[in-house]
Amino acid sequence: MVLYTPMLLRWSRSAGLNEQDAVDLVQDVFSILLVELPRFEYDPTRGSFRAWLKTVTVNQCRKQQRKRQIAEGRGGDDDLLPTLPGGDAWEAYWDAEYQTHLIRRALEVMKAQFEPRLWQCCWELTVNGLSAAEIGRKLGMSESAVYVAKFRVIRHLRQELADLLD
Repeated sequence: MVLYTPMLLRWSRSAGLNEQDAVDLVQDVFSILLVELPRFEYDPTRGSFRAWLKTVTVNQCRKQQRKRQIAEGRGGDDDLLPTLPGGDAWEAYWDAEYQTHLIRRALEVMKAQFEPRLWQCCWELTVNGLSAAEIGRKLGMSESAVYVAKFRVIRHLRQELADLLD
């Protein structure tokens, strides 16, 4: 579940929950998963685990918001998730969040697998947009060595993510 915690927290905040409510929501979702996961059977015709997790999360978010509305004397019928896209856009949003989360996680893990200088070459070139010449001067490397470092890191990242993103 550690893999999903940051993604669920980010999603909860984007749904308009404050930090404490987002943490509570994630705990509620994990409580449900502890009970339901032993009975969960993957059936590709019914959808993926992520789709099931999304449904559980959305339902818990709506339940939490209804409780808050009732406690504040505002009833409990309003759907407070209008800031999130609906229908196919919702699926695309959830998938994009998941992919972003996987990439972040893979980057964290991979950073520890590379010599800091090689990692920095790739990061500076691809994320910060510095030129290979600038990076080479800064790190005492040739331009071609900077490009080779970037190639190695990116190749490894693609290999790590190949199965997860499909």
